[in-house]
Amino acid sequence: MNGVFRGVAHPWLCDVMGHMTTRHYVAMFDDASYHFLYEVFGWTGREAAAGGLGWADVHHEIDYKAEVAAGDLLAVDAAVERVGTKSLTVRFEMRNLSKATVAAVLTSTAVCFDMSERKAAAIPDDWRKAAEAALKRA
Repeated sequence: MNGVFRGVAHPWLCDVMGHMTTRHYVAMFDDASYHFLYEVFGWTGREAAAGGLGWADVHHEIDYKAEVAAGDLLAVDAAVERVGTKSLTVRFEMRNLSKATVAAVLTSTAVCFDMSERKAAAIPDDWRKAAEAALKRA
């Protein structure tokens, strides 16, 4: 999915060396994940807040590919890589629009999470179908 998030590397997101810090890459990827979950499942977080189903990240792997400096314009795309019984693996790619480079890639695995039981739950059939359809498009 193209364009699940857009942002700017503001100066206050950068460290003393002038490039965006790790904590802000993660924040942008996290924001992108919420947009991604909405695009694929229509999930907004209201379900989780009401004690229904949510998502819990269980694994992140980030590859930093190119420096992001203050003022750079960023876009994050996402693609489903794997659909499990209870988990979903998604590849997020942060592109630096200002420099026409890939800035970073996050591979993230999250489990469907029952907010009442506080444990992993099977991905509902309609969500599974939506994730499998997104997997085929990737």
